[in-house]
Amino acid sequence: MNRSTLRGKPRPAAALLAAAITVTAFCAADAVARSYPFGPRTRAVNDLGNQYVPFHAHLWDLLHGRADGGLLVNWQSGFGSSFLPDLGTYLSSPFALLVALFPRDEIDLAVYVITVLKTACAGAAMAWLLLRLRPGRWWAAGLLGSAYALCGWSLADASYNPMWLDGLVALPLLCLVGEWALSGRRRLLGVLIVALAWIANFYTAYMATLGAGLFLLLRLWLSGLPRRRALAAAGRATATVALGVGLAAPLVTVVYFGTKHAYPGRVTHFAPVATEDVLARLLPTTYGFGSPALFVGTTALLLALALPFHRAAPVRVRAGWSVLVVAVALSMQWTPTHLAWHAFATPNGSPYRQTFVLCALLVVAAWHTLSYGVPARRALAAATALLALAAAVASRSGLVHSYAWPVLLLATAGALGGLLLLRHTEATRPTAPAPTRAGSLPGAGGGPEATRSGPATAGIVSTAGTGAAAAGSGPVTGDGPAAGTGVAGVGSVPGVEGGPGAVGIGSGGDGSGSAAGEGPAATGSGPAAGTGAAAQAGGRGRGVLVGLAVVLLVGAQIGEAAATSAAATRLRLNHLDDYAPWGDRQRSQSEAVSEADGWPAYRTDPGREQTVGNDPMVVGGQGAQYYSSLTADVLSRTLTALGDGWTSRGRNVQSLDNAVTDAIFSVGARVHSPPDQHQRWNPRDSTPVTVSRQDVPPLVTVRPAPAPGARTGVSAFGPSPYRNQELLLGTRVYTVPALTVRTADGEQPERAAGDRAGTVIEVPRTKGSGAQGSRGRTAAASRPSIAAQCPAGSEVYLWAPHFSGTARLTDTPARPPTGRFTSDAAKIAAMQRLGTAPASGRVRIELSPTRTGTVPDGAVGCLDTARLRTAVQRLEETGADEVTVSDGTVRAQLPAGSTGTAVLAAPRIAGWQCAADGAETKPAATYYGLVAVPLDGSATSVTCTFHPPGLRLGAAVGGASLLTLVLLGTLTAVRRRRSARHPALRTAGTTATRPRERTTSAL
Repeated sequence: MNRSTLRGKPRPAAALLAAAITVTAFCAADAVARSYPFGPRTRAVNDLGNQYVPFHAHLWDLLHGRADGGLLVNWQSGFGSSFLPDLGTYLSSPFALLVALFPRDEIDLAVYVITVLKTACAGAAMAWLLLRLRPGRWWAAGLLGSAYALCGWSLADASYNPMWLDGLVALPLLCLVGEWALSGRRRLLGVLIVALAWIANFYTAYMATLGAGLFLLLRLWLSGLPRRRALAAAGRATATVALGVGLAAPLVTVVYFGTKHAYPGRVTHFAPVATEDVLARLLPTTYGFGSPALFVGTTALLLALALPFHRAAPVRVRAGWSVLVVAVALSMQWTPTHLAWHAFATPNGSPYRQTFVLCALLVVAAWHTLSYGVPARRALAAATALLALAAAVASRSGLVHSYAWPVLLLATAGALGGLLLLRHTEATRPTAPAPTRAGSLPGAGGGPEATRSGPATAGIVSTAGTGAAAAGSGPVTGDGPAAGTGVAGVGSVPGVEGGPGAVGIGSGGDGSGSAAGEGPAATGSGPAAGTGAAAQAGGRGRGVLVGLAVVLLVGAQIGEAAATSAAATRLRLNHLDDYAPWGDRQRSQSEAVSEADGWPAYRTDPGREQTVGNDPMVVGGQGAQYYSSLTADVLSRTLTALGDGWTSRGRNVQSLDNAVTDAIFSVGARVHSPPDQHQRWNPRDSTPVTVSRQDVPPLVTVRPAPAPGARTGVSAFGPSPYRNQELLLGTRVYTVPALTVRTADGEQPERAAGDRAGTVIEVPRTKGSGAQGSRGRTAAASRPSIAAQCPAGSEVYLWAPHFSGTARLTDTPARPPTGRFTSDAAKIAAMQRLGTAPASGRVRIELSPTRTGTVPDGAVGCLDTARLRTAVQRLEETGADEVTVSDGTVRAQLPAGSTGTAVLAAPRIAGWQCAADGAETKPAATYYGLVAVPLDGSATSVTCTFHPPGLRLGAAVGGASLLTLVLLGTLTAVRRRRSARHPALRTAGTTATRPRERTTSAL
């Protein structure tokens, strides 16, 4: 790309440079950290492995026609979950569609590429915005654009929450929309950008919209527009946002109502972090999960800190942007404004998800500093002193590691070195005579008026003008276009900061602009003066210095960003759960599921030994396991009442390996895998993947009608999961014996009080020690135990949701399985099968706790498998003869004369509507948490359809917004046509405006 091309297209050049720097630093960081795909370490931590990769895998299946379900219902997860809210939460970004281009077994690589691409686009969008705000060096805009894309929030938080990156892209685009509203241009495009941002990810789009609103308010204040015109611009912006959000309403309202029906999870309260931690996150290579990741690079930070001291910038500009940055920073630490940033709900997890807005404002402030010329040495010294002070305070934070200091020193040296070199090239640039009118003499002092008869060459004009001509008080110097007659008094131009009498600014180059005799003429329209050998040599020398400055600045940006990202990648693995990418384990499970799959005749569960929180979406099948921010309340409560376990405080329900629940939910095939060997705490096990099969009722069964007035909702469940299972099955199949629990010393343990009533199980004391043992220092003298009496040959289950450790049957001839239980503040353990009761019926369960927990009364259940088979046969005989499923519609053919209640083995989430035969469709009834339809004996078929709550409302709002947009567009077109027919009216009704600043983008 040659210089003439860059001068003509500075914004695309800056955007490409920002994207290139971003991709280079991002990938270099993963290579340094030896993280996927450049090394053996997984990057699938926390929700990236549990949610985003599985949801993208499901999207791949949808796009290739291989998914069980469609846009309305996901039949693979949670026994049938609403998918459209999940689509709007995780997959509605246009970037997500790129997964279709990758092989199915490279889904991790697809998500990685999408993450890199989103980050690069954010940098490109910011670079474009910066040059739209003020003219300046194109490569500097690219550098600062990459600083935004590679901010700490992006590298430390959003890189493993890729849906948040859509907000990173949206913020500069929404600021561009504000700029268009300010000038009254591109209204349709602005509405479409707002709609796309809110569709891509409404959560971060909400924060980006707030940030763009603050940005626009400051721009209005700085523009100096009359109140009426400022209010008109604000009105245009408000209308643009309203119409854009309205167009996105069909998806946004569905997500909103999905959150209203979701399991509540944990209610958290905001607590601001310490000041030293906030300042620490400004520095490179710092990391902390619960603190705001404010890193934007040392160059951008120094420039932002120098803005208040940069005398070349107007006072209003310096004050406005500095105050806005400080105000937004303070708003992150105050609870009321914290809630406003997060849609009035403190999020679970990171409480500073709006940090990218502050990072963007820091970068914009840095750009305003540089666009008025490189700050003087005093301003840079003041900025460096502020940085040193912040580092000194941050040194008290535990988030700063020893390796942060050399990285900070090198980055600071590179940034200051590059800026001082640029300052030197500006100071040593030869001056050019002021532009003159034809026939007039160049004025070196108080000469005649200057005119813009040709492209200007001065980058910084120190004359303040309010009239038609600038006072030529001396030669014009710099590396961009001069602010000549046409732009004097730029404060009166809409969208240009400074107010009346503000300093005019041209575009900065790199020291090789036309003032050196290399570009267009500075006076008149003829060739430039000063093209001698000395001028050419000076231009080449300055070009070398500028090139060196660019190398220093870009090198510092890439180096410290890569170091920060690599440090965050490594540190995340120390305190977040991580998961292996697609490999042999998933391939074996997927093959086993595919061979056993019989949907919708029966379900195939991918197994209790999960790899991630959404195994069915990764390896296939139709199980209970499901993890989403929108996990339905009725699903979580129903499965919990049946003895299931969960993590993430109820939003990640697990597979329940139980013969009764398999019969209830028509699980006819179940995959059995060894524990995931990627997890260090799992026992080493190399047994192969197997599949067990069992006869189960169809997906739709017929049950007796409940007694009048009887409760049939989830609230009807009692405390015992065994009795709750029987309630859904319709038959007594369990014996729940009395228990005798003993400690490791053979004594009766203490009783627990409160909501976890039961027997306290403590970690046994180790041999030769009076202290409580931990995981495996020495063998325990004995272990706690549970004794019970079960019918001979019955299957023994243990339900201990708040117990952590292992449990196994003793005194049995066969080698029984070992049950592994895990519980803490965010988890409960699922019921597990321990084996078969011996002929004597005496059952002894040996416990090996890893932490103090409880075993509830009625923890042991003895399943009579013969009674279960009889119950299954009866449900098969009275159940549906044929069941068909297509996305959100289920049709079942019933035996003639069926009475009672038809029950669909799916959770009764909001949105189900059913009808028997051709009767009127009504909201589905509930049968202990499942979808139900009353039968009167005349119906031979049942049809249930799913309509996501909020879809109709969203469609109405979206339709109204679209109609309004069409009407406004039609009205605008009519006005333009009338104006074209009557040009005299058009010219008479318009007022002359001053031309915008000319921009010559030099290298």
